[in-house]
Amino acid sequence: MKKRIALLPGDGIGKEVVDVTVEVLKTVAEHFHHQFQFDYGLIGGDAIDQKGNPLPEETIAICKQADAIILGAVGGPKWDQNPMELRPERGLLALRKELDLFANLRPITTFDSLLDSSPLKKEYVNGVDFVIVRELTGGLYFGKPSERITYEGQEAVVDTLLYKRSEIERIIESAFEIASKRRRKHITSVDKANVLESSRVWREVAEEVAKRYPEVTLEHMLVDNAAMQLIRSPKQFDVIVTENMFGDILSDEASMITGSLGMLASASLSSTGLHLYEPIHGSAPDIAGKNIANPVATILSAAMMLRQSFGLEEEAKAIEKAVDNVLNSGTRTADLAQGNKAASTKQMAEEIKNALADDHAILNIMEAYS
Repeated sequence: MKKRIALLPGDGIGKEVVDVTVEVLKTVAEHFHHQFQFDYGLIGGDAIDQKGNPLPEETIAICKQADAIILGAVGGPKWDQNPMELRPERGLLALRKELDLFANLRPITTFDSLLDSSPLKKEYVNGVDFVIVRELTGGLYFGKPSERITYEGQEAVVDTLLYKRSEIERIIESAFEIASKRRRKHITSVDKANVLESSRVWREVAEEVAKRYPEVTLEHMLVDNAAMQLIRSPKQFDVIVTENMFGDILSDEASMITGSLGMLASASLSSTGLHLYEPIHGSAPDIAGKNIANPVATILSAAMMLRQSFGLEEEAKAIEKAVDNVLNSGTRTADLAQGNKAASTKQMAEEIKNALADDHAILNIMEAYS
C-alpha cells in the first residue's frame, strides 16, 4: 500500500514526538511492505516565525494532497503577547475549519502496567475504556462576535456560542455510529440544559437521533455532574458526546485517569475522509529539546491513523501491542517513571520499534512452520 502522510510537527515537543513516530511508521512500512511518503508543513508558532502566518497556504495544500495528517502540538509563551490572529492556536482552529474536521475522538483506556501512575485508586481505574466524541468546529471557539466592547459605560467582553442544528446532529449521529458498531451501545450526552439554550437544542437533537438507533441507550448528563462522575466512577462511561468547549475540558480531565497526558491519542475526523491525528497533550515548552517527552500518545495516534484512514487493522494492533509490551517491561519516560530511571523520547520509541520487529519476526517464523 502507498500512502501520503502530511506531518505538522508544530511547536515545542511536537517536533520531537513526531520525528520518532515517523521512525515507528517506517518500521511498520518495512515489515508490512507498505510505502509511506512524508510531507512536512508549518503550523502554529513555528509558522508565525517563518511565514508570519499560523497556517500558511502551503501547509493547507500539503494537507489536501495527503491521505492523512499527523500533528504534533502548537503554542507556547513565546507568542502569548501576539495579537489574537497571530496566536499559534489560530492555526489549528483554522485548519479544523478549512478541512471540516468536525469530530474529535479521544479514547480513554487504562494500561494494566500503568494503573499505579493514575492519581485515582487502582480499583477505580482498572478496566476504564471509553471514548469522548467532541464537536470541533462550532461553539464558543468559532462564534462571532467575539470581542471587547463598551457596555453600560465600561469595558466588557462578548463571546458567541453558535451552533447550527445540522452541526449538532452530525456530531451526535457520529457518536451513535461509534456506540452502535464499535462500542458497548451506551451514550452519555453531556450538556448544560438547565442554563443554556444551545444545550436544550442539543438535548432535543440527541433524542431525535436516538430514535434511529433503538439498540443504543442514551442518557443525558449535565457537564458539572459529568466532571464529577469522571473521577467518582469512570468505568460507567462508554461513549461521551458533547460540544466543543465542554469536550475540551472533560477530555483533559479524563486524561489523568490514565496517569499522563502523554499516553492519550486522538483523531479529528472530517466529512471528506481526510482525517487528522494528534496527541492530546500540548507543546510543553518547558521540556522541549530535552529528549524527555513521552512519545506514546503520538505513536498511538499513528496507530489510529493506520486503522481509521488506511484500514490497516493488523498494523495498528501491532503498534498497540508493541507499546503494551514495552510498558509491561517497565520502560517509562520521565512523566511515568515515578522515581525510577527514565527513558528518553528516542529510547522509548526505539524500544517500541524493537518490539514491533521482534513480534513480526516471531510471526514470520510461525507462518513458515505452519
